[in-house]
Amino acid sequence: MFTQLLTPPYIPFVFSFLIMVGIGLIEVVGLGVGHLDLDADGPPDAGDSVLGWLGLGGELPVLIWLTSLLGCFTLTGMAVQQAMTALSGAPLQPSFAIGGALLGGMVLNTIAANGLARVMPGFETTVVSTDDLLRRRGTILEGTARRGSPARAKVVDHHGQAHFVMLEPHEDGDVIATGETALLVRREGKLFFAMPDRPTFLNSI
Repeated sequence: MFTQLLTPPYIPFVFSFLIMVGIGLIEVVGLGVGHLDLDADGPPDAGDSVLGWLGLGGELPVLIWLTSLLGCFTLTGMAVQQAMTALSGAPLQPSFAIGGALLGGMVLNTIAANGLARVMPGFETTVVSTDDLLRRRGTILEGTARRGSPARAKVVDHHGQAHFVMLEPHEDGDVIATGETALLVRREGKLFFAMPDRPTFLNSI
């Protein structure tokens, strides 16, 4: 069976399965890139649009939706190839199998995504404004933040969702090193400014 999965008729579905696993790992480690608000700037009836029909009306994180779609595509494709092998003795050509699996997978994923959105209502409240991160603490993940030289920091909002921002010290003489925390006090565009959680006189030590 494993050897069969490495043949051209099955390779597209094996590849989609590997991508699904990779995206799942991204969600597990909490990089936070899946929590996108696709409906924030859309029309009021976006839930009834094509995106809403697909299960992307803003209620489900994009990466979870994409993981579900890849899973449905993989299962449908494998089922189509197995069924054709049983009926005719040979699987479909990859291009035909991909087309059928994509169509069937999207229909199946619509059901799955809408079901997930109903059992995961907490995601509806996790969309936050960038300004909501002010007065919260961030942890420098890599590099050293200085004025004019920002560093990447992780900030957790009141929903427990992680955000990754670029951060500089609020005061010219402050330095915030990797692993240190700081209070975000203001923002200019996508750049945040923060005050370190330690006495500033220690900077010279």
